[in-house]
Amino acid sequence: MQIKTVFLDAGGVLVDPNWQRVSAVLRRHGIDVEPEALSDAEAHAKFRFDEPVRIATTRDEDRWDAYFEHVLTQAGVRTKSGIAEAMTELRAYHAAHNLWEHVPSQVPDVLGRLRSRGLQLVVVSNANEQLRASFDRLGLSQHIDILVNSYEEGVGKPDPRLFQIALDRATAQPDSTVHVGDLYHVDVVGARAAGVRAVLLDPADLHTGYDCGRIRRLHDLVELLAP
Repeated sequence: MQIKTVFLDAGGVLVDPNWQRVSAVLRRHGIDVEPEALSDAEAHAKFRFDEPVRIATTRDEDRWDAYFEHVLTQAGVRTKSGIAEAMTELRAYHAAHNLWEHVPSQVPDVLGRLRSRGLQLVVVSNANEQLRASFDRLGLSQHIDILVNSYEEGVGKPDPRLFQIALDRATAQPDSTVHVGDLYHVDVVGARAAGVRAVLLDPADLHTGYDCGRIRRLHDLVELLAP
């Protein structure tokens, strides 16, 4: 069946962490690591972080420390001094504003091209209470039709109930919907459990042995969904 609705993860697909801010906070606490090193490290860190047992037994907010530990280790940070203080400062900023506030340059163009084809765009995200305000601030709200946030719904991916909420809200059918995410055991596993096919955004080409569709760039989604 032709795709009519596209579910999109927020963090890691439409917005990335503000690595400039992360680098500046770390530097204030005695840890010198460039934002480019953090950005380059993230894909490999997420690949190691995305373990089925961890995902199945924790909530998204519980994974903060493990996520950043993997990023910092991958970026070459060896010291532990100052990290706890830096994480406290970053958590406070995230709670007030949402740290995932960098919009890759391709995102507005891709969203515009998908909507121009008549596709319904639905954000399905594990995020905090600032997501809607953040999307307004970043100019992303105008490009999407519906936003479904785990914080507001009380259930998060990979629980298929969040995808079912999104399907119901969009009056969409699973077999005409595709979900695009960046974590296999969160996005692909969760979407499939709800009967929705999934595509993994895999910029570093790390998931070569995984049984799902993959794209290296968000722009590739436009071609993949071409009628």
